[in-house]
Amino acid sequence: MEVNQIYQLVNAAYTKVNGTSAVSGEALQEDLSNIVDVGTALFNANAVDNYVKTLVDRIGKVVFVNRPYDGSVPSILRDSYEYGSVLQKISSTLPVAVENEDWNLENGQAYPTDVFYQPSVENKFFNSKSVFRINMSFAKEQVKESFTSASDMNAFISMILGDVEKAMTIRIDAMVMRTIDTMIADVFDACFGQESPDYTQAGDCKCVNLLKLYNQKFSTELTADKCLASPEFIRFASFTLAMYQDRLTKISTLFNIGAKDRFTAKKDLNLVMLSDFANSAKMYLYADTYHDTFVQLPGAQVVPYWQGSGLTYSFSDVSAVNIVSGNGKALSTSGILAVMFDRNAVGVSNHKRKTTSAYNANGDFYTNFYSTEAAYWNDGNENFVVFYVA
Repeated sequence: MEVNQIYQLVNAAYTKVNGTSAVSGEALQEDLSNIVDVGTALFNANAVDNYVKTLVDRIGKVVFVNRPYDGSVPSILRDSYEYGSVLQKISSTLPVAVENEDWNLENGQAYPTDVFYQPSVENKFFNSKSVFRINMSFAKEQVKESFTSASDMNAFISMILGDVEKAMTIRIDAMVMRTIDTMIADVFDACFGQESPDYTQAGDCKCVNLLKLYNQKFSTELTADKCLASPEFIRFASFTLAMYQDRLTKISTLFNIGAKDRFTAKKDLNLVMLSDFANSAKMYLYADTYHDTFVQLPGAQVVPYWQGSGLTYSFSDVSAVNIVSGNGKALSTSGILAVMFDRNAVGVSNHKRKTTSAYNANGDFYTNFYSTEAAYWNDGNENFVVFYVA
């Protein structure tokens, strides 16, 4: 074991805490490079005792880094089925009203009742599946020599299994977010198109530029990089989101790409909000408001980013979506604060996971194959609204 004498360091530290430091108020740099053990990958020549210099140091405690990762993405798992592959959605068009002839009866006039009125029904089929697999091999006899007990070896194996599970969770979470991102791209395309889109405009009922609406309403020039520090803007955003929650409960063609007659009951409404937006409201609005209940943003699932964090978690990175959607629509923009959608607008169906194993007798190891499959889908005929700033 390597031993460092630190009497000089602790003596100097004492003079700083008891007020007898040589230079009053001076903050001298302390070299802790040989004091705080940062760990080494393998033992070196110092791994022997300090008495006879030949006894190898023994491991006194083993700590396995095995912390479960639960993920933090919106729950859009919809249904599962064992056989078949196609998800079929059937919808019908609302019939139109016609003249009621009960009150226009004329003598000798015929009133036919044998006319056939066919309902207008539409079918949509979703028949795709996304799959991936993680492979991991395990050896037992070859690793026994590294542990002093069966419990330590089992903990080591459990750590590896935990890492496999975390790797699965991270990747499934990423696919869930990209399912939402593709719908965002399609909504932007329906509102602005692909040819020289100007996202700084107000948009429509499906694509709501909160900053543009705020500046128009109050004749201000607030910018996207400053708006989340403005209590007035956050109050306006909270008002707008609450209004949309009520608006979506009424049948309309304005809130979905397909211009279908749709409504979303509040129990079927999903609201996903960027954490920068949600936490700005807590810090800049609720903290200074006596009756904060009246200005709170609607309850939402919160995500730290839509697609990725970038290198610094800057607002321009976490609020950005840069993808090509399932419909081939490209979107590259930032400033997305929240999305509000019907539970039937986006989803993950038929999510299955399985593990198979194979033993290699020649190498005396076995390999587990961890597979996952699911259908990730968007339906543009259902309500989906994007709230952003630009």
